[in-house]
Amino acid sequence: MVRRFAEERLLNTSRRYVKKFGNPEPTDTVVGFANFSEVCRELDSLVDVLWVSATPSLQIPFLLKLASDFTQYVRSFPPAPRATFALLRKLDHCFASLLCGQDIDTKESLPGFENGLRGGMSVTDMVRCRSLVEQTRVLMMEILSGADEQEEEDDEEEEEDEDEDDVDMDLARDATRAASDTGQARRIRTPTTWDIDEERLHMDAARIYEHTIVQLGTRLGDPLTGDNVPDNDVPRCRMQD
Repeated sequence: MVRRFAEERLLNTSRRYVKKFGNPEPTDTVVGFANFSEVCRELDSLVDVLWVSATPSLQIPFLLKLASDFTQYVRSFPPAPRATFALLRKLDHCFASLLCGQDIDTKESLPGFENGLRGGMSVTDMVRCRSLVEQTRVLMMEILSGADEQEEEDDEEEEEDEDEDDVDMDLARDATRAASDTGQARRIRTPTTWDIDEERLHMDAARIYEHTIVQLGTRLGDPLTGDNVPDNDVPRCRMQD
């Protein structure tokens, strides 16, 4: 039942993604996604269903497939940080918990791990998970960096337009002097709400899959903790026999 539901939901998500690039027809029953927040809501609801199924043999392959699809979908939409990071945090919780056989938040043993970690991820699963984790982290940093560069380009274009409109030399000198004063003020200004939000955004990006990284390092015997993930802040689960 859960398997069929997950297969149908992933297929429907893929169809809606494809429809985004096509011309809608009046007879279409599948509507393309309007933004990435809609994609995240669709995937998020499936993660919830898989998690409560309490069946590792279903959770692991479908969550890996979902995480892989995410890396494809996220490239095709403007950034939606709030929904994106919420989904990634939920996936991080699921993967990290499945890797150590217990809920990383409640420390309760997960169903299906009564005989130890053999009921969880295989080495092949862990290698695939590691690849997806690394790919997602790099991809999200590129997307956020691209958004920052676009904002800088927009600011530069606005400044160029203003310069072209200044035909009076006296006004131009005044504008230059004012710009210089403004530049000094910017260097000493206190952080604005936008600055704080942008800093928080990059911190969220640095913490993508932070718990999964630690658990993969423990299971594979290879420390995967990235430079931007504070190792002391991420608890390790006690390994089950």
